[in-house]
Amino acid sequence: MDNQYILKSSQEQAVASWINYLNQIRINRLIESLSIENENWENATTTIKETLNIISKDIVNNGKGRGGQFGMHGFIAEVAECGIGNARSQIEGNAPVYKWINDNGPEDLRRGAVLIQQKFVQSGNHLSLQAIQQHLQTYPDFLKNGGVYQIPADHYEKIQWLLSISEKEANKMPTGTGDFSLKQWKEVHALFDKGVLPKEAIEPSKLDYKSVQKNSYEKTLHNEQKNLQKRNQERKDQAYQKSKPSFKEGAEATVVSAFIEGGMTLCLEIIKKRQEGKHISEFDKDDWSSIGKSSSIGFAKGGIRGISVYMLSNYTATPAAVANSLITASFSVAEQTHLYRSGKISQLEYIENSELLCLDAAVSALSSIAGQVLIPVPVLGAIIGNATGTILYKIGMNHLSKKEQLLIEEHLESIKETKRELSENT
Repeated sequence: MDNQYILKSSQEQAVASWINYLNQIRINRLIESLSIENENWENATTTIKETLNIISKDIVNNGKGRGGQFGMHGFIAEVAECGIGNARSQIEGNAPVYKWINDNGPEDLRRGAVLIQQKFVQSGNHLSLQAIQQHLQTYPDFLKNGGVYQIPADHYEKIQWLLSISEKEANKMPTGTGDFSLKQWKEVHALFDKGVLPKEAIEPSKLDYKSVQKNSYEKTLHNEQKNLQKRNQERKDQAYQKSKPSFKEGAEATVVSAFIEGGMTLCLEIIKKRQEGKHISEFDKDDWSSIGKSSSIGFAKGGIRGISVYMLSNYTATPAAVANSLITASFSVAEQTHLYRSGKISQLEYIENSELLCLDAAVSALSSIAGQVLIPVPVLGAIIGNATGTILYKIGMNHLSKKEQLLIEEHLESIKETKRELSENT
């Protein structure tokens, strides 16, 4: 029984099993990620549906409508901001962040410890700023208590634009009360430049003024659901891209496989020299040169094995154990080809040796696969399966060889006996 062969074969299948384990980890992570993304999608869509239901039931169809004709959109904005904010958080895999207060107090929403007062006011083209000043007069400690004012996204954009232009440019604008008027510029700068209201005291809503009106909120929320679905698909695509085999992982598999096989070859070569009766201290230059050469070849083979098994197991429908055996068989047949071309073996020996080496590789692959199935522990199952299967195969092959030799000897003896009888009778 060639113990070194079994050890080497087990090492090769261990590398293959390890690469297969890396592949399986990526697949498992992908399955887990897709499951999480499906759950995130369900949570987000449920939130959007609940938001639509609350607006329809408690605001729009609450008698004549909560807030009346001119104030209803404010309540719609509060609920919609809360629902959309929570749904966007949930689609990213996070917990809901907004809470609708609904008590007519100083804040309309809470985002963690942040108090939010919404002001969606279009009248007078004050960009909701006049309503903020009135609220601040009623609740002078609102900002000190961690409050912030939230205004329509389109109002916020106009304010930022007006703050960005100079007085010279502003004087070229209309003096009336239309959009982007000189009057608006003066109002905005009077508030922020003089410190009446800090710039950080206001923030944009996720919604603009028109999107929260009675006749438009349903379309707004349905569009948001489409955006959430798009984001959900983007996250799934990202998870898939992360699960794909990579150059970095392939390089790592190559390097690790090279060092393992090179190290194993080094150890086996030293053991072989020791079995010849030499102590390590007695190794001469030729011994170390031979060991170094064999180790270098082992290192190169390990690198080829690592990248080949990684590529075959990831880009073709080839199990890692089978891929490894294909590489092993290729190395073995290549070696036999070299011996045949150099005249060291005959054509018949070349064919017979190649067949046996391929059979050895096939037994190794089948044994490793069976071992991994019976012992579902990464790497360990493949090693035990390979060792057990190879030992049984070698025992069976040796037993059959002895039996065949005995049959041949008996046949030859029978021929000799026949010849003796014929000689005696003639």
